[in-house]
Amino acid sequence: MITRRQWSAGGLGLLASGVMRGAGHFIHPLGAELYTVRGVLPTAPDQTLKRIADIGYREVETDHATLLQIAPLLKKYGLKAVSCHFETPIITGNWKPWIARRAQQKTPFAAEGTTWTQAIEDAKRLGVEYMVMAYILPEERGDAEYFRQLADKMNKAGAETRAAGMQFCYHNHCFEFKGERGQRPIDILLEHWDKKAVGLELDVFWVSVGGADPVEMLKRVAGRVPLVHLKDKAKGTPVLYEEAKAGQAFREVGAGVLDFPAILSAAEAAGAKHYFVEQDQTPGDPVASLKQSYDYLRTI
Repeated sequence: MITRRQWSAGGLGLLASGVMRGAGHFIHPLGAELYTVRGVLPTAPDQTLKRIADIGYREVETDHATLLQIAPLLKKYGLKAVSCHFETPIITGNWKPWIARRAQQKTPFAAEGTTWTQAIEDAKRLGVEYMVMAYILPEERGDAEYFRQLADKMNKAGAETRAAGMQFCYHNHCFEFKGERGQRPIDILLEHWDKKAVGLELDVFWVSVGGADPVEMLKRVAGRVPLVHLKDKAKGTPVLYEEAKAGQAFREVGAGVLDFPAILSAAEAAGAKHYFVEQDQTPGDPVASLKQSYDYLRTI
């Protein structure tokens, strides 16, 4: 209730602004995960980044090799690479499967033997705030002890990153949610990570594909999730634990079944600082998909 005095002193304006805040429009800066445009960025980097900036994106997330190539263009279009994915074997030391994979895909990759100290130097020079370990290949994944040892390696990398003034994070997929609750890879990692050294970049699509609830997951990792990946899931998508089987499940944000008002509310309550739109597969122009997601997020 507002009193007559409050009304006469401008209470109507305060009430109106309160109503607008109550509408809950998503006003945080939005980032584009450049993996979405990996098919067009190498051949048309200037045009692609300009189109992304014109949509309204002000932040991007990319990978180490790509960032080294496009850093000047990001500055040209007012885009900031606040987060960057770094090559997994720099942390794990297991180079062989990654070099074979990258050779098949013909994509840039760090030289074998690159150290995390060198990666930190690149990140600092390019203005990166978050250094992310993005993926574990299927042929690398092991038992519970493997994930405990992996958590130790992440803790070490995270401590070095923190000492350099940045934050280390891990980006999940769906395989981490396979198994009995309490014994799944995600449970083991969360238990063994040093909370001060390792944060989580939560991908809400993969959480859902893995059979978990993104909202509940965000509540569980509150205070440990500075980065969030936003992408939507097609109706009827089954629970999956193999990423390669999810090719037809990707949708623009707002065009699938995930409850994004609830997800964004939970992410904000959990302390998320940066939000990146990503769509691993798009039906056509990937920049058009990024725009569709952006426009939806700005209306809810």
